Amino acid sequence: MEAYDGDMYRGWAEYVVYGGLPLTVTMKTEEQKISYLTNLFKETYLKDIIERHHIEKTQELEDLVNILASAIGSLTNPSKIEATFKSTIQSTISLNTIRQYIEHLEDAFIINKANRYNVKGRKYIGTPLKYYFEDVGLRNARLGFRQVEETHLMENIIYNELRSRGYTVDVGVVEKRGTDENGKEYKKQLEIDFVANLGSKRYYIQSAFSMPTEEKRIQEKASLVNVNDSFKKIIVVKDVVNVTRDEDGITTMSIYDFLLKENSLEL
Repeated sequence: MEAYDGDMYRGWAEYVVYGGLPLTVTMKTEEQKISYLTNLFKETYLKDIIERHHIEKTQELEDLVNILASAIGSLTNPSKIEATFKSTIQSTISLNTIRQYIEHLEDAFIINKANRYNVKGRKYIGTPLKYYFEDVGLRNARLGFRQVEETHLMENIIYNELRSRGYTVDVGVVEKRGTDENGKEYKKQLEIDFVANLGSKRYYIQSAFSMPTEEKRIQEKASLVNVNDSFKKIIVVKDVVNVTRDEDGITTMSIYDFLLKENSLEL
C-alpha cells in the first residue's frame, strides 16, 4: 500500500488478483500485469526447475502445478494427487515422482505447506496437509486468472502474512465430544485454519470471508471455542468492522486491520 496509488479497498482487490511482487504494483494496465506474471511463472520459475533437475516429463510437472493451484486451502497429500492424475488426466505418474516435484516447487519458493497439528493431543498428524502459494498473483496467472475465488485467496494471503512475520504456521485440529438428541455420544474433528507460533507466542486464527448470520458466526467459532487454553483466538473477516472481543474471548477483525497494522495480532 505504500507504493500503491489508490485506497486500501482497491489495493486489496488488486492484491487478491495480481499478488505482491513489486513490479506488478508499478505496472499501469491489467494486460501488462497478466503478461508479466504468466511469463515469469513459465519462463523463470518452471524453466529453472526443469533445467536444474533435468526433468524430461515436463507436462506432468505442469499438471501437478495446476492441481495444486486449484486446491489451495484444501486438504491433500501425494496419494490424493496421484488419484487425481489417474482419474482426471489418465496419467500413471508415480507417487515418488509427485513427492519429488512437490519438493522442487517448495525449494523454488512457489508453494509452501502447512502441516496438521492436533491441538489437544499436542502432536502432528502426518497427512493430509495443505499447500499454499508464496504469491497469489503467480498462482492466479498459472490458472489463467480463471479461478479467482476470494475466499480461498484470502486464506492464502493470511497464511503468507503470518509467515512473513516470522511465525511457523500449522493447520489446527481440535476434537469435539458431545451427545446427540438421541443421547448417543459422538466425537468429531473441527479445523482451525491456522495455529501460528513464534517463541512463546501462539495465536489461533480463523479466516472467515463473511459472517452474515448468527448461524455462520457460531459455525466459524466452533473450533476456537473448543480450544481449552489461554492463547488468543482471532477471526479475520473481509468486511470492514471494528476490532471486537466477544463473551468467549474471541477477537474479530477485518482483513484490512490484520494486514496493514504491524501489531494487529495484539489488537
